[in-house]
Amino acid sequence: MVFRVLAVDKQTKARCGELRLANHSIPTPVFMPVGTQGTVKTLTPLHIKEAGTKIILCNAYHLCLRPGEKIIKQLGGLHKFMGWDGAIITDSGGFQVFSLTGLVKISDNGVEFQSPIDGTRLFLTPERVTQIQNDIGADIIMAFDECVPYPCEYDKASVAVKRTLNWAKRCLSAHNNKSQTLFGIVQGSVFKELRVECARNLVEMNFEGYSIGGLSVGEGSLLMNEVLDYTVDYLPNDRPRYLMGVGFPIDIINAVERGIDMFDCVVPTRNGRNGCAFTSTGKVKILNSRYKEDTKPLDENCGCYTCQNFTRAYLRHLFLANEILGLTLMSLHNIYYFQNLMQQIRESIVRGEFKDFKTDFLSKQSETIAN
Repeated sequence: MVFRVLAVDKQTKARCGELRLANHSIPTPVFMPVGTQGTVKTLTPLHIKEAGTKIILCNAYHLCLRPGEKIIKQLGGLHKFMGWDGAIITDSGGFQVFSLTGLVKISDNGVEFQSPIDGTRLFLTPERVTQIQNDIGADIIMAFDECVPYPCEYDKASVAVKRTLNWAKRCLSAHNNKSQTLFGIVQGSVFKELRVECARNLVEMNFEGYSIGGLSVGEGSLLMNEVLDYTVDYLPNDRPRYLMGVGFPIDIINAVERGIDMFDCVVPTRNGRNGCAFTSTGKVKILNSRYKEDTKPLDENCGCYTCQNFTRAYLRHLFLANEILGLTLMSLHNIYYFQNLMQQIRESIVRGEFKDFKTDFLSKQSETIAN
């Protein structure tokens, strides 16, 4: 992997760059749609690619449960298995340590999961998680980490940081596929001392990229931005910085302002499947009765397939009729919207106008787009 910073905003920490992998060139800041189980819900790889997507995120834990990493490897790796010729990043399963509370038992050696599918037990160590990701064949893989909830006691967060650092070392030792890039993950909840400790130790291990995890877990935007303000300062300028699981447009813009390069989130597709579209003037909730006879597209400023061909009235009809096409068209629009947003962000940084872009973006929103 090669990462280059091409432009830096003079008023903020926002930066525009290029992430080069073996077979892919990815402009940053970048948004990565989530395809947890090897698919971005309701969309084909062609849909995703035509929306401007260069890289998607899959989840090693879920793919390990089914169909299993051995089957994926046997069938030619994850790219071939899911028919996606862009780049792939895989989460290690650290988030599931947080999200599957009640189904996990954590020790210094690893985590015992109880499968939400059939109840079977699965014990994952940093070595095992790394091997799963090596076998799957993603371009970028994550170290195993312990993600704690919010609020979290200091002592519990401190133990999680120590485990995360220990597991990071073990992942580095176990990583044996040099064509893949391994990122370390900064944890520490909302405690500056712990975040700085974790970041400093990970940088000493010399990862090729650094993720910031454990945010967007209930702490709110103000605390998240505060954590980013001091954490980014301890990460090297010549490595990509990835904020995990954050995806509302205003949160992305605020994080870019603080020097973040990479984002993933289920927000575009989950909102789309629930009838909510992001537009240049705010959210459109398509089930609202005012769209019953509305002949306008979701967004008159959007060039996506949905907006070029279908009315709000038709999309509302699809949802009321429980037609799957409605979920697809709304999700497709939202993915396009997010990719177009990232392109506008990159262009504003290159022009030296990021601050103006943010001000203009906020002024055009008729409804709040934060969580």
